[in-house]
Amino acid sequence: MANVFDSIAQGLEEAIDLNDGKEVAAKTHRPPHVNVAEIRRELGLTQMEFASKFCISVSTLRHWERGDRNPHGPALVLLNVVAKEPQAVMRALG
Repeated sequence: MANVFDSIAQGLEEAIDLNDGKEVAAKTHRPPHVNVAEIRRELGLTQMEFASKFCISVSTLRHWERGDRNPHGPALVLLNVVAKEPQAVMRALG
């Protein structure tokens, strides 16, 4: 039982360090920050069109564009792909 606790404790410590921007032994990948408003403008889409096309709530999109919140996790990955290969994503989504 002690090994399980130690493993969980180590994982939590690494997660806290990673969140604080420190280096950790675990392999990690963080997609770069994106300028959502710039991506949308480059595609020539309104907020409603962009949100609809990429299955994002308009409210969330507005928060991202204002800087109140930042995309993270799968949304950040999607936006990085849209920034680099928008037509491929649009083809894939139909």
